[in-house]
Amino acid sequence: MVELLAPAGDLEKLKIALLYGADAVFIGGVDFSLRARASNFEIKDIKEACDFAHQRGKKVYITTNIIPHNEDLIGVLEYLKDLESVKVDAIISASPYIIDQALEHTNLEVHLSTQQSAYNTESVNYWFHKGVKRVVLARELAKDQIKSLTAKTKADVEVFIHGGMCMSFSGRCSLSDNMTDRDANRGGCAHSCRWNYELVENDKKVSDEMFSMSSKDLEALEQIPFLIDANVSSLKIEGRMKSLHYIATVVSTYRQLIDTYEKEKSIVDFAPYYVDLMKAENRLTSHGYLEGLPGVDEQLFNHRSEKPSQLFIGLGIDYDHTNKIATIEQRNHFKIGSHIEVFNPSGKKFEFILEEMYDDLDQPLDTARHPKQILKIKVDQEIEPYAMIRRAV
Repeated sequence: MVELLAPAGDLEKLKIALLYGADAVFIGGVDFSLRARASNFEIKDIKEACDFAHQRGKKVYITTNIIPHNEDLIGVLEYLKDLESVKVDAIISASPYIIDQALEHTNLEVHLSTQQSAYNTESVNYWFHKGVKRVVLARELAKDQIKSLTAKTKADVEVFIHGGMCMSFSGRCSLSDNMTDRDANRGGCAHSCRWNYELVENDKKVSDEMFSMSSKDLEALEQIPFLIDANVSSLKIEGRMKSLHYIATVVSTYRQLIDTYEKEKSIVDFAPYYVDLMKAENRLTSHGYLEGLPGVDEQLFNHRSEKPSQLFIGLGIDYDHTNKIATIEQRNHFKIGSHIEVFNPSGKKFEFILEEMYDDLDQPLDTARHPKQILKIKVDQEIEPYAMIRRAV
């Protein structure tokens, strides 16, 4: 079976990703990771993450994927041995030095980061014969090229299917470093490609219209069956900085699609999956390179496309079956009379109209106003721990 791999920026997001259907998660440690602004994990947190995942038969991969300068190499081997001691399932690396250290001095499984821009069978096989078990392919490959490659290698192959796309080759961009002194290849990307720019010639503006240089996000719902049939080992969702609701929604949607295809060998209608994905806070999306070289329609030149969603209003904590009272944590404003959808980790969904709500002292409320307030609501069906509670649409 193909693996569904999800991002996790902290322990809470990791639990959500695994509970909502991911087979594995990738997380960043405090050191040697490309997401400096994520809530990166200390070793004790990584151990807790591994324990939680392994109890459920799932895996944790650690990103050690910076392109290091000399000063970045201090403590590499000690860190790798710490990762081995807490039983991480693999590291994801781009640096030949970090890869060699892991292969020579630990028993860690090594996956090659997309930062190494593996585009062809020869590159994939080179790393496989060095001892790398899995290669995360460059994002600039069409699905037919991926199929041709997987047929000629013994390495496991991982492919991005959803999330942000870098405007540079496989994320190896120096724009941020040049403009802000924040090196994207050492974890400091400022997303300079998403800024607004003026077009100037001979010190005069060519147009009053501002433009950006970023691409639409990747979304590969309709390419999943092809990638499964092409023997791709792992399907990767990007987004360690995304919200709990985004992770739960996106992971669950791809989980359902993968399970349906593996069971029935066809997807009759993709529309329900698109409806579910739209409930997450997404930028505009496209198929990226999977259907060939992207054109104008796959780019974002003249506007930002973030679509913030306030559908997510609460997180399930507990449910009293006797009194039919759910304890939840508030995440967005809602009130008595709201039409609410519950999206449980088990996959069960239901809707209801909110008629009774209380604070943690059992005082009645008509409105939930305070972020992360603990509330009790009357509801006839079970709201599971970590359930997503959102406005019905």
